[in-house]
Amino acid sequence: MAASSSSATACFLSSPCPLPRRPRHFLRHLACAAATKPAPAASSSCSLAVPSPWPWPRRLGELVPAEAAGRLLSSAAGSLIVALASAALILGDAGAASAFVVATPRKLQADELATVRLFQENTPSVVYITNLAVRQDAFTLDVLEVPQGSGSGFVWDKSGHVVTNFHVIRGASDLRLFVDDDPLMYGGKVKLPLIVLYRVTLADQSVYEAQVVGFDQDKDVAVLRIKAPKDKLRPIPVGVSADLLVGQKVFAIGNPFGLDHTLTTGVISGLRREISSAATGRPIQDVIQTDAAINPGNSGGPLLDSSGNLIGVNTAIYSPSGASSGVGFSIPVDTVGGIVEQLIKFGKVTRPILGIKFAPDQSVEQLGLSGVLVLDAPPNGPAGKAGLQSTKRDAYGRLILGDIITSVNGTKVTNGSDLYRILDQCKVGETVTVEVLRGDQKEKIPVVLEPKPDES
Repeated sequence: MAASSSSATACFLSSPCPLPRRPRHFLRHLACAAATKPAPAASSSCSLAVPSPWPWPRRLGELVPAEAAGRLLSSAAGSLIVALASAALILGDAGAASAFVVATPRKLQADELATVRLFQENTPSVVYITNLAVRQDAFTLDVLEVPQGSGSGFVWDKSGHVVTNFHVIRGASDLRLFVDDDPLMYGGKVKLPLIVLYRVTLADQSVYEAQVVGFDQDKDVAVLRIKAPKDKLRPIPVGVSADLLVGQKVFAIGNPFGLDHTLTTGVISGLRREISSAATGRPIQDVIQTDAAINPGNSGGPLLDSSGNLIGVNTAIYSPSGASSGVGFSIPVDTVGGIVEQLIKFGKVTRPILGIKFAPDQSVEQLGLSGVLVLDAPPNGPAGKAGLQSTKRDAYGRLILGDIITSVNGTKVTNGSDLYRILDQCKVGETVTVEVLRGDQKEKIPVVLEPKPDES
């Protein structure tokens, strides 16, 4: 056997047949042969028979027994690939052979796997909203769609409701979207609005026509509705924001700068922040602060906890440059949930008002006073009906200050934000006790709260 092996080795090494140019393909042929051809009986006359497009393995098979071939290849080549191939041929083990042709999956840490899984499970719930302005060319009269901006949103339920920020859809009287370039049918008729303002795209790149269900300017929340098949709608899991802690991980999914379905991570940097609505200037309380990168285009997108549950709606950033500076803000889901329910049910949010116009806080501070100075209380409004007095001028042009609100229902009021915060906890039709400073006297006046005139 030793002489036979030596002569075979000399013959093989002196053979002019070249080595395979694609060793990976040669290895696949070896593995397939080991998996499909039964192992030969133990005998000195047994030879290696491997189907291969290269001549040198066939030469080896003709001259070298299978058992000796393994020792020959491992010693002559000295490479790990050839040694594995010869071992697979000798053992004839299909499982071992298949291990050489299947690539090893990328190894990820547990936290990385959790992040990947969170993104894959929640991406289908996030939508991409593009703002288009329709303009007509003055010379050709052609109608052009000019992109104005973009934003994000997410699917709320199987009925096709989509939640986003109000400032993303501000000025929209109608939404125009398409599915595979085919207009969506409404009651057998094609709805063709004159003005196209928005296109909203799901994760599978299908685009749908939508309508504005309602919006709340004071809290910067809006709800749209699309008529899409239910199997394409993946409602986002809704969590709770009341028990959030500073330092816990959060994840933001959105479409910054038009780059759809972008994931950023961070932590909760602060809680119970207060920002102002971009539309009305009314304060939004209990806002979540995060260092997860939020850029233009992320507005309306979801902020998720580590379990993939919705805890906030990304709405604003603090940045002198307009890009992410590590200070982003999200409206808490506990606030959004109540607003969305009212918008879906009634198409509007009924929020109580006193019916007054008040002076800027800086003006009151310059006067050395604390509270809310009433500039105007229309007679047909709640405060006017209750008898609150407005600021006015006398016959000589001298300024006569109106009532200064110092508390409502016993809660101190030092500025306009305090007043709004108290009213947010009240309901339409509720009677509140307003304490005012009138001249040098303090008076308590009962006021019946009413809804905004445009929401009644």
